[in-house]
Amino acid sequence: MPRYAQLVMGPAGSGKSTYCSTMVQHCEALGRAVQVVNLDPAAELFSYPVTADIRELIEVDDVMEDDSLRFGPNGGLVFCMEYFANNFSWLEESLGHVEDDYVLFDCPGQIELYTHLPVMKQLVEQLQQWEFRVCGVFLVDSQFMVESFKFISGILAALSAMISLEIPQINIMTKMDLLSKKAKKEIEKYLDPDMYSMIEDSTNILKSKMFKKLTKSICGLIDDYGMVRFLPFDRSDEESINIVLQHIDFTIQYGEDLEFKEPKECEEDKSALVDEYFQDHADE
Repeated sequence: MPRYAQLVMGPAGSGKSTYCSTMVQHCEALGRAVQVVNLDPAAELFSYPVTADIRELIEVDDVMEDDSLRFGPNGGLVFCMEYFANNFSWLEESLGHVEDDYVLFDCPGQIELYTHLPVMKQLVEQLQQWEFRVCGVFLVDSQFMVESFKFISGILAALSAMISLEIPQINIMTKMDLLSKKAKKEIEKYLDPDMYSMIEDSTNILKSKMFKKLTKSICGLIDDYGMVRFLPFDRSDEESINIVLQHIDFTIQYGEDLEFKEPKECEEDKSALVDEYFQDHADE
């Protein structure tokens, strides 16, 4: 029997721990067993029970206080994650081997771990060897994504993680419950964007011809390949949480009776569910 894993990623402050806590509560209400593993050696507080906590293996504070290392916060975190990569046996022992496991990995927020360092890629490969079907869940704060330039930046961050890890990835805009009605209406166009129309919004601000050309090329690449789309995540709305969970389950084919869906059909379902979410919240 396969095992299942969500690799919960995203910049610092994007809501990874809150996402994990919300998903655990939602799954408990559905009668589903979900475990959470904390992989952030600098974490302080989180509101969910953990199956394994990397701080039992190594902590950033201990590394920073070591006079022989003299690392700052970022260097200390990278050191911790590289130490973790050399001690995957600790994680294997902590997880055990239960068939039909479903584990959320709450990951650190430093983007370099997903772009040019090998640690997270090594973790993915190790999980796959342990018969996990792994899905990347990349979070961005919806409050950050309400302008074209910021949106393009968020897309590139999500895309870099997708290319580096080479696993299926669901991209999510978090904290939708914190947006005003006007902001929700504004952000709807970013969930399934027309990048060519966004080019006009972006390049009109730019004075440099070189940067205008670069922005057009980036937007064209994103639109032509259609690799990055976002789902809204509203922790106060059960339907929104369920939409996200359904797409992740489809991606990793969770459940013995789950019928395989072709990617195109999944995209059609996704658009319909997202439209339904905004229709339900149109009068708020």
